[in-house]
Amino acid sequence: MNRFLALTLLVCFASSLTLVSCKSKSVVVEATKKESRMSANSIIENYSNNKMEFSTLYIKSNVQYADSKQTQNVTAEIKIKKDEQILVSIRFLGITMAKALITPTSVSYYEKISGSYFEGDFSSLSQWLGTDLDYNKVQNMLLGRAIDDLKKGKYTESLVDQTYRLEDTSSNSIKKSFFFDANTFLVKKQEIAQVAEGRKIRVDYSNTIVYKEATLPSNLLISTFQEKGKTEINLEYNTITFNEELSFPYSVPNGYKRIIIN
Repeated sequence: MNRFLALTLLVCFASSLTLVSCKSKSVVVEATKKESRMSANSIIENYSNNKMEFSTLYIKSNVQYADSKQTQNVTAEIKIKKDEQILVSIRFLGITMAKALITPTSVSYYEKISGSYFEGDFSSLSQWLGTDLDYNKVQNMLLGRAIDDLKKGKYTESLVDQTYRLEDTSSNSIKKSFFFDANTFLVKKQEIAQVAEGRKIRVDYSNTIVYKEATLPSNLLISTFQEKGKTEINLEYNTITFNEELSFPYSVPNGYKRIIIN
C-alpha cells in the first residue's frame, strides 16, 4: 500500500478549483474577553466561542506531499457530514486514484495504483501509519480545531508574541501543545508528541477566512516526524461550501486485494 495515498487520505484531503463559491472576508472574530494574561480555562472558553455551525461541508483543495524520497501533487475532494462521516477522493490529472470513507467506528479506503483496499478501524491503521488518529482528530484537524477536547485536559498557559500556548500536563508519555491567536482564539498551531516512540505530528494553520457558518483556515501544513524521517502535507483549500445536500458514494472496485494489517 502506498503510504503517501493512505496518509493523504486520512490527514489531509483536497482538490484544485480556483473558484470560491462562498462569500468570504478577512477574519474579524473578536475575543469575548481581552486581558494581558488569561487562565487556561478562559483561553479554552474563548476558543469554544468560535462557532462551528453547519451540517455538511464540501471542500476542494490542492495537496502537496513531500518526504525524504518523493514530492507529489494531487487534488482531492472532501465531503463532511459533521460528526458522522467524511468521504475523500484523491485525483491526479482528473482521474480518481484513491478514495476513503471515514466514520467514528470504521475506516475504508482503496487505491488504484496497487489495486488494493483496506477495511477496519483506526487502531491498526494508526500503528501502521505511525500517527495516532481517530475520527474526531481527523475532522478537527481539517476544520482548524484543536485535535483534542480541551475541556478534558489539564494545562499550563503562557503568552508569547500575541500567541497563547496551552501545554497539557496530564501525561508524561504524550506531550501536547496548542497555540491560539491572542485576539481571535483561533488555533494557529498544534503539536502532539509520543516521547518514547520518537513520534510527533504538528499542524500549522494560516489564511483564516470567516464564513457565516464557521471560521476556517484556507491553508494547513501537516508535518509528521518519526525515526523513518519527516513527512509534510500541505493543503490549500480553494472551494468551500456549507449545508448542501451531499452524497457519500463508496464502493471498492471488483478484483481489488484486501490489505490485512497485523
